[in-house]
Amino acid sequence: MSFSVSISDIQQMSINKRSMWREWNRLPRFLRFVIIILLVVCFLSLIYVYSAFRELPLKMKKSKLVQQNDITKITFPISFTESLKKDQQVKPQNNEQIEVFGKGQQIETPHNKSKKEVKKVTSKDVVKQILGQKEEKPFEAAGPTNPYQKAVVDAFKHAWKGYREYAWGQDHLKPVSKSFHNWFGVGLTLIDALDTMYVMGLKKEFQEAREWIANKLNFNINKDVNFFETTIRVLGGLLSTYHLTQDSLFLEKAIDIGNRLMPCFKTQSGVPYSDVNLQSGTVHPPSWSIDSSVSEVSTIQLEFRDLSRVTGRTEYEEAAFHVSKHLHTLPKKDGLVPMFINTDTGKFRTRSTITLGARADTYYEYLLKQWIQTGRNITWLKEDYMEAIEGVMKNLVRKSKPNQLVFVGELLNGKKYSPKMDHLVCFLSGTLVLGYHYGMPISHLRLAEQLINTCYQMYANTATFLSPEIAHFNLKNEKSSDIIIKSNDAHNLLRPETVESLWYMYYFTRNETYRSWGWNIFQGFERYTKVKTGGYTTINDVRHPLFVNPRDMMESFFLGETLKYFYLLFSDQQELSLDKYVINSEAHPLPIYSAR
Repeated sequence: MSFSVSISDIQQMSINKRSMWREWNRLPRFLRFVIIILLVVCFLSLIYVYSAFRELPLKMKKSKLVQQNDITKITFPISFTESLKKDQQVKPQNNEQIEVFGKGQQIETPHNKSKKEVKKVTSKDVVKQILGQKEEKPFEAAGPTNPYQKAVVDAFKHAWKGYREYAWGQDHLKPVSKSFHNWFGVGLTLIDALDTMYVMGLKKEFQEAREWIANKLNFNINKDVNFFETTIRVLGGLLSTYHLTQDSLFLEKAIDIGNRLMPCFKTQSGVPYSDVNLQSGTVHPPSWSIDSSVSEVSTIQLEFRDLSRVTGRTEYEEAAFHVSKHLHTLPKKDGLVPMFINTDTGKFRTRSTITLGARADTYYEYLLKQWIQTGRNITWLKEDYMEAIEGVMKNLVRKSKPNQLVFVGELLNGKKYSPKMDHLVCFLSGTLVLGYHYGMPISHLRLAEQLINTCYQMYANTATFLSPEIAHFNLKNEKSSDIIIKSNDAHNLLRPETVESLWYMYYFTRNETYRSWGWNIFQGFERYTKVKTGGYTTINDVRHPLFVNPRDMMESFFLGETLKYFYLLFSDQQELSLDKYVINSEAHPLPIYSAR
């Protein structure tokens, strides 16, 4: 079939166009205006109908997750909540492959991977959706109300002065050399200290930190970071500050870093790798082992659950809680877990040390705190915690000689007892009394009271009134001292665990002894770790006041945890309600959610 157009046809079409234009110009100006408006309205209506038709499946999905104007009423898929209510052993789903997303990408989970179309979501998009929904009023800080709190605030200002002058925007201050140390390159100290400044009422310092985050903080860097440390310090710090301030800047940054951490869950077992590149999403185990630490994989759930509850996006909580459900199914020794777990097989390393110190400690803490965070309705979390504490009492608790100090030792290779206790174990008193507050047996309170006394003695029995990193306890010689400090263990890293437990003990008992002990410890920090030009330093030897040998490092947790717990301990009122907040492992308060 052929088709041709003659010259006369073209001329005729041109004449018709001129005729139509002539007729249009003859119409009254008002009529032409009305016609144009009608055409524009029709065009926009067609666009709206087309757009609504395309977005209908996504809106239907969202309507099941979030009821508008009340962010706390998020409903998870029935299969997720029902599996918790049944209180059955949960089988690991090793075939779940979680595709990870960076900024502007979509996470693929078992709940959405069958969908043909997904919508790319950025942190700014999610924040825009959340704005305008029902939120609580910002936390109102009273500021220091007594000389003890004021002394702590002065200590914070002194530390902040050094950080502000010599390490601004870097991870850690090196106060002796007046320089800085970068671990991840994301401003760890600044982010970790945000909620401390806010609770203390340090508005000027908080505002300058906020400006740095708004203008300088960039997570899109070619840098490997530790998944666990970044979760508890950065994600936890940003989420906590968002809840306290209701400032969407911190939520936007929390979503961004949360997305960048998600690649760690992409393993055969769902147990996360230890390290991730923030830019590429490349993940790997630690350089020194093929396994991950049990404490690290089991101490991320509070933060990722909170991120899900705030955003209405379930993939964060599901990925993190899958790890807890998997650990629940693994065989243990009276509820106690080894130190390491293989990310491929999802199994504990055989012949591994059982300890409540480094690489296992916070597994037990987060069993209890997850139970509290979720409204105390996930029964197996409580039962696993109860079994573990009974296992601690049966297998790890001993009394030293000659003064009968109660301490928590270790089982080497799961069998041979060692009277070694890390300072990290001193978190346990706070966890035990928190559990007692929520209905655990009185034996937990008794152990908490005995253990916090031992932790205090680890400070009081040194010439500097500072605790060593590790203590060994005497079980044989009645004439020797209870606490033995070896040269390699004599350093102090400005850790918070004893002060943390002192606050919990005082909070629930109102026994002034705990505040008195805390003040003695605070003075030890002031005398032997304070650097005149600004900042506080770790030291190598707590046994010799004249030769403490500064290590030239102030880790972020000194501002994020240690000084915060001192401030709370010396408070004449309950600054943070433990019926409203659950405190993560880095001292960042997150809200407790009602049971589902």
